[in-house]
This record gives sequence, structure tokens and C-alpha cells, in this order.
Amino acid sequence: MRYVYIDIRAWLQMNKDLAYYVKKFSPKSASNKIGLNVSPGAPNKPILLLSVIEMIATRQITKNQIPFNAELIATFLKLWSHLEPLRKPDIGLPFYHLTSDRFWHYQMKLGFEGWMKAKIKIRTPSTIRETVEYAYLDDELWLLLQNHQDRTVLTHVLIDSWFNELTQEDIEPLLQVNAFAELQDQLQRTGGKVYQPEELEDEQAVIVRDGAFRKIVVSTYNYRCAFCGLQILDSLGQNIVDGSHIKPFSQFYDDRIDNGLALCKNHHWAFDRFWFSIDDDYTIIVSNSLREESPNAKPMREFSGDRIILPAQEQYYPRRDSLQWHRDQFLRRAA
Repeated sequence: MRYVYIDIRAWLQMNKDLAYYVKKFSPKSASNKIGLNVSPGAPNKPILLLSVIEMIATRQITKNQIPFNAELIATFLKLWSHLEPLRKPDIGLPFYHLTSDRFWHYQMKLGFEGWMKAKIKIRTPSTIRETVEYAYLDDELWLLLQNHQDRTVLTHVLIDSWFNELTQEDIEPLLQVNAFAELQDQLQRTGGKVYQPEELEDEQAVIVRDGAFRKIVVSTYNYRCAFCGLQILDSLGQNIVDGSHIKPFSQFYDDRIDNGLALCKNHHWAFDRFWFSIDDDYTIIVSNSLREESPNAKPMREFSGDRIILPAQEQYYPRRDSLQWHRDQFLRRAA
């Protein structure tokens, strides 16, 4: 009789079924050589994986692209606060180090494609946002996570393997809470917030705060540019307008909704450079110094004197002291 010897790890790699990912999500050991590489007492990776699974289950992630955005960070911070409350969270570490587990991959932004081959450690929030387009999973794992039963199995594996002092009943209610939506609702109810500098020392919290402000402002203007009226939405709910600050956040830390405007990419860029401003009666003032050719769209100068599109709720109209500050800067540059 002839015996055929095979490499078990290689065989599992070729047969990426549910059993394979059960092993991948479990602790590495002598009997499980393909498990997660996790430092003792640092369950960053399991918490990030639970965050991603939750966002897939709640349709916050609908394709095999996991952006490093405010929604993901808010979900991670929520789970971390309950599962690892004594240590400081850092989502950048698992977002980068999961690439070593060979089912989590980086799609780099244009111009940064060689960074992974060069083994540059892309693990701080600012570096990830600058260089990484999104993370993505093995196709096989992505397909498994579309199925409720398989998703439940992998969720239980993560909970039982890494948080066995807690029960399923302790953790599963957390997975039903949309932390980012709750933050948006809170800010919407209070009209936003002016922050103190010490509240902005955590880069992760700043990203969540900024994302919430911008989404609230855009929805307040019904996803339409206040300057030109442009509105484009796709099937995933993505839109072409930005939630922009009137008085810059970097100077005033003002995330009140009435310090915001929804503007398309072109007019957001122009507003930040004081190419136009807005009077107290919400009419548009355009700089006389522009040399403009716009053969397929209405030129900016023809909007001068028009009234901006305003939110349905008067309480969110742009605040006059913010408009005055922007107009003063505009006039100073014009002079």
C-alpha cells in the first residue's frame, strides 16, 4: 500500500469552506496552526472581525470592500468599550495586522501600490486613510458571510474563542446597536456640538465625529448642493455632495449643524478658497477676479445674486455669524 502525504495547511488553503474559516478565526495552537495571530490579552483582531460581521449583517457593508470610515470605527469602538474596557482601543493595529492572516487584504490607493511589497507598516488611522482604498476579504469568506447561518457560526466562534468569560446573551445585543446612527441621532437632537481641544486628541474619535457631522449636513440639505442644486445618488446611497464647514473646524471646533453647508465637490473646493460667499439674506456673492470657461454648465458668476438652497427646517439655516466670518475672509481677499 502506498501512502500519500499531504500538507494539511496547504490542503485547507485550497478548501476554503466554513470549517477552514472556523479554524482561521480560532486561536493559533499546536493543533491549529492556521488560527489568528493574536498577542496575549490583545483581542484587537476578533473585535474588528465582529465589527465587520455586524456591518455586513446590518447592510452597512454591501460589497467586498471594507472602507476605513467613521461607521466602521464607531462600531469597533462600541464593541471595544464593552469587551475590552480597560485598554485603549486602536483600530489601526488590527486593520493592518490582519493582512498577515492571509484572508484580509489591502487595496491600495493609486501611487501607493508598492507599499505592501515593501513591508511598510500602514497601521495608524491617518496613514491608512491616506494610502488604503479599502480592505477586502477572501471571496470564499465574503460569500460565507452573506449567509445568516454561516455568519452566526463564525460570530459564535469569535465570541467563544476570545471572550469566553461572556455569554452569547451578553454580546449579541451589542451587535444590534448601530453606534454611528445613534451618534448621528444624538447630534441631530442637540443641533451638533462645539468641541474642546482636549476632546479631539483621539484620532479615531475625530474621524467618527467628522463623519457624523458631514452625513447630518448632507441629509439636512436632502443630498443637494446648496449652491447649484446638483443631486446625484447611487444604489448604495452614495452621493456627490459633501458636508462642509462654514467656519473651519480646525480653527473653531464648531460641529453645529448650522455651521454646515452641503456642497458638490466643485463648489465645496471653491467655497473653501473664498471664490464665493453668502450674504445674510442667503444670496450668493461671486468673486469678480475669476477667469472662467464653463461650456457645459452654468458658470459660477451667473449664480451671483441667487439664493442658496436652504434646509427644510429653519433651525438648520446657516448661522449668520458663520456667514459673516466667511464673508469677511472673502472681502479681505477681494480687496
